[in-house]
Amino acid sequence: MKALILVGGFGTRLRPLTLSVPKPLVDFANKPMILHQIEALKAIGVTEVVLAINYQPEVMLNFLKEYEKKLDIKITCSQETEPLGTAGPLALARDKLIDDSGDPFFVLNSDVISEYPLKEMIQFHKSHGMEASIMVTKVEEPSKYGVVVMEESTGRVEKFVEKPKVFVGNKINAGIYLLNPSVLEKIELRPTSIEKEVFPKIAAEKQLYAMVLPGFWMDIGQPKDYISGLRLYLDSLRKGSSPHLASGAHIIGNVLVDESAIIGDGCLIGPDVAIGPGCVIEPGVRLSRCSVMRGVRIKKHACISGSIIGWHSTVGRWARVENMTILGEDVHIGDEVYTNGGVVLPHKEIKSSILKPQIVM
Repeated sequence: MKALILVGGFGTRLRPLTLSVPKPLVDFANKPMILHQIEALKAIGVTEVVLAINYQPEVMLNFLKEYEKKLDIKITCSQETEPLGTAGPLALARDKLIDDSGDPFFVLNSDVISEYPLKEMIQFHKSHGMEASIMVTKVEEPSKYGVVVMEESTGRVEKFVEKPKVFVGNKINAGIYLLNPSVLEKIELRPTSIEKEVFPKIAAEKQLYAMVLPGFWMDIGQPKDYISGLRLYLDSLRKGSSPHLASGAHIIGNVLVDESAIIGDGCLIGPDVAIGPGCVIEPGVRLSRCSVMRGVRIKKHACISGSIIGWHSTVGRWARVENMTILGEDVHIGDEVYTNGGVVLPHKEIKSSILKPQIVM
């Protein structure tokens, strides 16, 4: 089986982290976002993953070479010369996706994090026998999204309603599809949307079925949702009794700590924290709802909440970092500095407090 991951463009919503690496390589819960998907695909027997990409393909491929060997899965790129939307990349990668087997192939949006029930999706796709299956997820505020209106008993999709003013349903497209090769004949090689152009056509032919995603779902393409997604992801590890979660007197709730990280005495860590490889957390530090990436040093008695600390940064003694502060790679926050929602570009030193949310160039 094969899969296509829609990697897309510049990852502007996750800047300043994406100034250092392409968005799919930004760490989420201590490994690159895209690796969560590739591992899930490998686990159900996918042998080749095609990355649809229009930005820095060399960086992506060089990085993923190592995982190709580790996971024993083929990873290739299909590079757009112009942005092709969410359906054009399928037409571009057509020759990579079609083989003699006639098997359906997966398509995933690279920003989506979930429990990836792909095995169940294959069974669902076989059971209805039609051309295309999509995963949908229930949301509390459907008016912000495109809603999938479906027949509850069978899952057959009737129509799509974009940002409905009145309630038509609470299920939205979760960005995970399983498609028969025949779907590729319906897609032209031009900038085109799978959600707005391709799927409505297939639904009109009564060939599109939707499966409700069990468990959590989050599009982690922007900081607020990244932090929410981390909470949901760690919670699902807890429900699955994962051995990877940290425990101890200094841990509150769900916390992920890389085995190479060093944590000093008197710290209080959690809930919903990920601490990456090679990090040093000095004594008396307080961390909650945050992601601390590889090689970071947090000095004594600093306090960090609701923030993302980029690779190889340092946070000074008694500093306070909160309210969706995002530090790019190699940022240095001085002792006793307060940052309230500061978004700091890579390689900066911050010596005075950031009192209200702003971008620091």
